[in-house]
Amino acid sequence: MAESLKQQTQYRELYIPQIAEIKQAKQLTKLERWFEIELPGGNDLGHEPGQFVQVSLFGIGEAPISVTSSPTKKGTFELCVRNVGMLTKVLHGYEAGSKLGIRGPFGNGFDVDHFKGKDILIVGGGIGIVPLRSLINYVIDNQSDYGRLIILYGAKHPDELLFKDELKTWVQSPKIECHITVDQPSPDWNGHAGVITTLIPELKLNLQNTITTVVGPPIMYKFVLMALKAKHIPEENIYVSLERRMKCGVGKCGHCQINHSYVCQDGPVYHYPEIKDLPEAI
Repeated sequence: MAESLKQQTQYRELYIPQIAEIKQAKQLTKLERWFEIELPGGNDLGHEPGQFVQVSLFGIGEAPISVTSSPTKKGTFELCVRNVGMLTKVLHGYEAGSKLGIRGPFGNGFDVDHFKGKDILIVGGGIGIVPLRSLINYVIDNQSDYGRLIILYGAKHPDELLFKDELKTWVQSPKIECHITVDQPSPDWNGHAGVITTLIPELKLNLQNTITTVVGPPIMYKFVLMALKAKHIPEENIYVSLERRMKCGVGKCGHCQINHSYVCQDGPVYHYPEIKDLPEAI
């Protein structure tokens, strides 16, 4: 009987959404909207940087969304959602007070304990900054445990840059090295212009002591990884996060399977040496 109750509890945690409430909502760009969400009773989500949740809109469907807030944020958590389909289009119409379902957190996040004592190099492209922001703010809130924090962030156009207020704070902070670039600068853009790989050659790094995390659109990985290897960053110091259609979140449906690996469980964060020989992955 005790085992049966335990199994029922695990079933509920895996498959039955919690009814959560949106506390704040804000449009960040034309396509991205930010949400602050509270679980029942103000409970913490209990996630690791890099994990995701399954968001349910009842009568519409369910979709995987990366958590963008740090685990150090208590009482609520944050999502940043790109409007790319029916569910996300409906969600973009939600305001404070709206209810939605949350399952998770799911997946494999960044191993922040393994990263301790290391310099952290963040390489984010486009919406890839969303899960990386969770890691960035975690490191900032525990900066005595880590070495240098170096952030490289690129977008196609200045209007597509996310979290602009935080970007200004990171750029101005004496404890953070933040470099921002855009592919297509506007007339009033005063920053760096070019793809994100153009930021890598000039970095001064302690190669053996630098952990590198890479998240961005699929086309970015090939060229960023080439640039990191040209910089002689060891492969064993590189971590990537992959995006796949994670339908169930618990390794049952097979939608996210890459050869022998289920992204919803073994990922989305992978140690690069583990997947570098899987052509379907990167």
